[in-house]
Amino acid sequence: MFRLLVVLAVGVLCFASEVRSAPMLAPTPETAKDPADVEYEAGLQAKAAKRYAVAAASFRRAVDARPRFPAAWNELGFALRQTGKYDEALQAYDQALKLQPNFPEAMEYLGEAYVKLGRLDDARAILARLKPLDAGRAAELDQAIRAGR
Repeated sequence: MFRLLVVLAVGVLCFASEVRSAPMLAPTPETAKDPADVEYEAGLQAKAAKRYAVAAASFRRAVDARPRFPAAWNELGFALRQTGKYDEALQAYDQALKLQPNFPEAMEYLGEAYVKLGRLDDARAILARLKPLDAGRAAELDQAIRAGR
């Protein structure tokens, strides 16, 4: 029994010294986080906390790091709309839809921005495009249009 304990103790000590002396590995391209993804995640956290100006800044850095990132463009539009920057929001939604033409969330948000701006005909045109793609989002936009009258 004593011999078994000694063997175990020596094994643990050897393992511990190997772990402490093991070099830290640099992140590989497969494990390194893309800066655009890091900023996008930070933006989503700020959005959830309703810190829209902070979210907009993060989403802007995400699209600067990766210009072909439709989800980040869409979220940038949302954050800008929440801060009252409608013209910039429209541009962000347009960019999201250029990159991903049938992006239901971007369509809904664009339509809601049009409602806020009193552009109900533009909102209805978006609604017509959205209906066959996503009935739930279309219902949300339709409700916003009806309330915006």
